[in-house]
Amino acid sequence: MNSASRLSMSGLDIVLVALYLAGIVGLGLWAWRRRRMKQASSAEYFLAGSSLRWPVIGLALFSTNISTIHLVSLAQEGYVNGLAYGNFEWMAAFLLIVLALFFAPFYIRSRVATLPDFLEKRYSRAARDWLAGLSIVSAVFIHIGFSLYTGAVVLRGLLGIDINTSILVTALLTGLYTIVGGLLAVVITESVQTVVLILGSACVLGFGLAKIGGWGALVAAVEPVKLTVLRTAAETPTLPWYAVFLGYPVIGLWYWCADQTIVQRVLGAKDERNARLGPLFTGFLKILPVFLFVLPGLIAYGLVRQGALPAPESSADVYSLLVDNILPVGLKGIVAAALLAALMSTVSGALNSIATLFTLDIYRRWRPQASEKRLTLVGRAVTFAAMVVAILWSPMIGHFQSLFQGITAVICYIAPPITAVFIWGVLWRKASAAAARVTLMAGSALGLAVFVLDWFKATTGWTVPPMMATFYLFLVCSGILIVVSLARPHVHSEESARLVWARPIDALKGPWAPGLLDYRLVSAVLFLVMVGLYVVFG
Repeated sequence: MNSASRLSMSGLDIVLVALYLAGIVGLGLWAWRRRRMKQASSAEYFLAGSSLRWPVIGLALFSTNISTIHLVSLAQEGYVNGLAYGNFEWMAAFLLIVLALFFAPFYIRSRVATLPDFLEKRYSRAARDWLAGLSIVSAVFIHIGFSLYTGAVVLRGLLGIDINTSILVTALLTGLYTIVGGLLAVVITESVQTVVLILGSACVLGFGLAKIGGWGALVAAVEPVKLTVLRTAAETPTLPWYAVFLGYPVIGLWYWCADQTIVQRVLGAKDERNARLGPLFTGFLKILPVFLFVLPGLIAYGLVRQGALPAPESSADVYSLLVDNILPVGLKGIVAAALLAALMSTVSGALNSIATLFTLDIYRRWRPQASEKRLTLVGRAVTFAAMVVAILWSPMIGHFQSLFQGITAVICYIAPPITAVFIWGVLWRKASAAAARVTLMAGSALGLAVFVLDWFKATTGWTVPPMMATFYLFLVCSGILIVVSLARPHVHSEESARLVWARPIDALKGPWAPGLLDYRLVSAVLFLVMVGLYVVFG
């Protein structure tokens, strides 16, 4: 973001940002004090004592997912490609239904603290170790690294702060309450940050629509194809409609159902009902980003075509350009706070998941007799170490031409083996421990090889879009898992046998909850709403 695109922040705006930062850090420290007064155990630190109810889970899931990458890069994609990249938001709702129906019950019934722990119960210790290491790496380099860098770029545009200084300050502030407060501090601050995030983004959308003259004027100002989410390969070569339906379920199953950073909020649920309803609530919230984050970029495109907004020097500057030209004094501060909310919530969630993974999946294996106090101290130390590594890695992310497409590409090459192991593990009784181990190792190696081909595509001539590459990799990983499972059958324990659905329809069985908040009814409503949106905007 260049100096020309820097926001003209007033004194009031800067005061609002400062008050927000102080309030969030104070809230996180209050959560720490509350936990300390209860003399909490490591379970309280890592999983909030399994006390989370569905509204908090839903808000925390949404807040952890939405980062500055979404606010800035989805606006950039909206400016360049219209609503097409909104598929990454709306398709998530279908995978959240899968989490609620098929995965959440097993996670709660097995009372696992981490997803690698679940893989050990279903498969073997080797599967657990591999996933723990891979999850820590992905949390540091994807969730934290990309978020810190994008947030730093935004802060440079807001306040003119150097990128490296921004990375350091935001990481330290977020790490402070995350280290001392654990998951309880994370989910409490995330719930508040979700409200701030939605409010700030709604301001940009509302003022943007008013400036362009309303929805009708927007439709008249842009090409009709930019208002559709499903495109042909000729219209959007990097994201044709078939890549959305074939590729997104692969990365979505990993991200929403098998990624510790995201699913940890579900693991901290009070009971199975709250573990199911929380993700479904998030599914409804995921309707909003297409309008709150993607549509403002398209509005900026329409305003430029109308001559009401100067064209940005770079499409990456669209969000700050729009905010600077349409928002009054005071509201810019709220939007700046929303950007910080998106950054801090993602980073805090990832830091807490890293601490949980290392402490419970790796350290406790070396020191099984470690006290509760010792486990908590180790978790804090690991949180700090992960933060340092992320600070060092973040500046290197400037290599990517488009941050959103960059992070998507990285996920596409990590997800296939994990998705295959999880989905076959809960749906197919014959999926074996040996097959899971081979699939995770071979699939990760293949993903790395394809990533290298894509990274050096100017030399290698690689032309397969990441969303299709992830689908092909998933097919290969599934083939490996099936063949090895048949060759080396699984010997189920009593525990592992309970972690497989005998029939998928069994996920819908059980007594109905009183009132309208039965997970089956809520799932059906969410599914129909999403289908309706695709019909309208497809």
